[in-house]
Amino acid sequence: GKNGLPAMSTYLTTYKVGDHVDIVANGAIHKGMPYRYYHGRTGKVWNITKSAVGVVVNKQVRGRIIQKRLHVRVEHVKPSRCNEEFKKRVALNEKTKAEAQSTGNRATASLKRLPKDPKPGYIVRAKTKKVNVMCAVPYELLA
Repeated sequence: GKNGLPAMSTYLTTYKVGDHVDIVANGAIHKGMPYRYYHGRTGKVWNITKSAVGVVVNKQVRGRIIQKRLHVRVEHVKPSRCNEEFKKRVALNEKTKAEAQSTGNRATASLKRLPKDPKPGYIVRAKTKKVNVMCAVPYELLA
């Protein structure tokens, strides 16, 4: 269950400098708990200590964004999935580049993402069912 102390996997997760992490405060552990503003925020690891990780988080203060550096214990941090799609795309692009270079035609392989095409048109047939026209009921003065 969710009650009690966190599982060992929480402590055995390896964090490296530059990793994206989500700050999620764990109520069972009061030590090294982040301030409530940072709960649910994503940041980058900039420092690693024995039982905590340093995370840099962007915080909007009035009209500017400040990079806040804070140390949070590992119980309140989990690896973020925010970069997964990007990393997948980078790997695919590298593979495409390598294939294009090996065949010798670089111009054919485009690495840019394209927006979705519009859906194809179709005809709505209304012969089988009666068309129900919906409109506002005209106002009648009750005298």
